[in-house]
Amino acid sequence: MTTYHVPVMLKECMEGLNIQPDGKYVDVTFGGGGHSKAILSALSSKGRLVAFDQDQDAQRNLLLDDKRFVFIDQNFEFISNHLAYQELLPIDGLLADLGVSSHQFDTDERGFSFRFDDAALDMRMNTSIGKGAAEVIASYTEAQLADLFYQYGELNQSRKLAHTLVSKRTIEPIQTVGDLKKALQAFAPQFKDYKFWAQVFQALRIEVNRELEVLKQLLLQASEVLAPGGRLVIMSYHSLEDRLVKNFINTGNFNGEVSKDFFGNIIRPLEPISKKAITASELELETNPRSRSAKLRIAQKLTPYLN
Repeated sequence: MTTYHVPVMLKECMEGLNIQPDGKYVDVTFGGGGHSKAILSALSSKGRLVAFDQDQDAQRNLLLDDKRFVFIDQNFEFISNHLAYQELLPIDGLLADLGVSSHQFDTDERGFSFRFDDAALDMRMNTSIGKGAAEVIASYTEAQLADLFYQYGELNQSRKLAHTLVSKRTIEPIQTVGDLKKALQAFAPQFKDYKFWAQVFQALRIEVNRELEVLKQLLLQASEVLAPGGRLVIMSYHSLEDRLVKNFINTGNFNGEVSKDFFGNIIRPLEPISKKAITASELELETNPRSRSAKLRIAQKLTPYLN
């Protein structure tokens, strides 16, 4: 587990879940199993834990021989259907550690990192379905590429990047990390190229895995599958994810538009437990560099008003 992925803010996540020993909990990003093991250790013999992960590499970490534990090798986009099938509704807590695991970044053949020039441009969490990043670059129109670089990478030169890729791909295929870096090298600012490549790769990864659409579905369904008083604990690693989580928790929608009832109460299914995002401690920042960009938000399912 430790070599695969060190769980970020483990203590804070556990505190946020406020685990009840006989409760039912869900870890939608199993990864190396660190968070799941911690949750199981806090449950009684009556407690239950469901974990999701679509990554085949993560499934190799399944060493949890425990009758209280159910693993689902699927994306969490349809979490409510899966939990209904398992007859585990409603649940008492849901944990999501979003983004890419340390293992995925460090495995060169996955194509998640711009450190490995010979790696194929894949970036799929589930390598058995969908288009990889190379296929996106090869098949998208110039306008589509410009949109994804602007929206998901927040790159100001998105149109020029897209035009360059479309021009370059007519000369030779862009299939590896090195091919992509060579094609866009002229745009990488000197001494600040790390941030540029991080934004380019983030944009492609989000598109390939439909990350923001899937996150929206998770948030909408979380408000349905949680029991009143149940906890939602979500850790994100870039502003696009965090903005969606923050807006939904605070306002019940993704635009951050506040609606109030007759009594002045904000109409929303969840209530924030922490007003601001929780960040890693100085000690954790020193020992786990991936925690540097992590933002943790915690919310509680509100009890519906009785008419």
